[in-house]
Amino acid sequence: MISKNIFSFLKALSENNNREWFEKHKPEYQIIQAQFKEFLEELVIEMSKFDDTLQDVDVSKAIFRIYRDVRFSKDKTPYKTNMGAWINKGGKNSINAGYYLQIQPGGNSFAAAGSYFPDASNLKKLRQEIDYNSIAFKKILNVKKLKETFGELSDFKLKTIPKSYDPTNPMIEYLKQKSFIVTKQLKDSEISKPDFIRSLSDIYKTAQPLVQFLNNALD
Repeated sequence: MISKNIFSFLKALSENNNREWFEKHKPEYQIIQAQFKEFLEELVIEMSKFDDTLQDVDVSKAIFRIYRDVRFSKDKTPYKTNMGAWINKGGKNSINAGYYLQIQPGGNSFAAAGSYFPDASNLKKLRQEIDYNSIAFKKILNVKKLKETFGELSDFKLKTIPKSYDPTNPMIEYLKQKSFIVTKQLKDSEISKPDFIRSLSDIYKTAQPLVQFLNNALD
């Protein structure tokens, strides 16, 4: 389970999002950072039972920094009020599809899986794979358990038809996607349960065929 200390710290940070407060409570942050890393290490062990590409994952390369990049943002608060990790075979900065976890109090936590806004060259690869192997892709998305767990792909689409594709292509709505992600909201109560690692791993297992399909295109 996720330590209640993590929730408590993030809630307090959201109410005191300034450098002075954070520096004063930095030892507390270092503790919850270590707790989150330990949780992820246990989670990856469980996940590697169904996704062998995760067997050698270094979770320290999966965890996002808590410091916000405020250079181009109107919101100048310096810290994120969540803890996040992108779990895949190459680390959070790689092109690989994978599994995302965000922990944020107040019912704002969620699990996600897939490929999040790939760059132009990799988006082209994904579209080609979906076009060429449309039957396999639709079969993955139509699995009952995936639909029950995540619903549909997140609706990040172009308003126009991608270049070089026929508007009558039966896969055109999928080919308009800019991101290939499925998402499931997580309640604070379920995150705090002792068996959360197992239940979260089961959620990600449902999305593993989608992640594998996308990674086959990106390899």
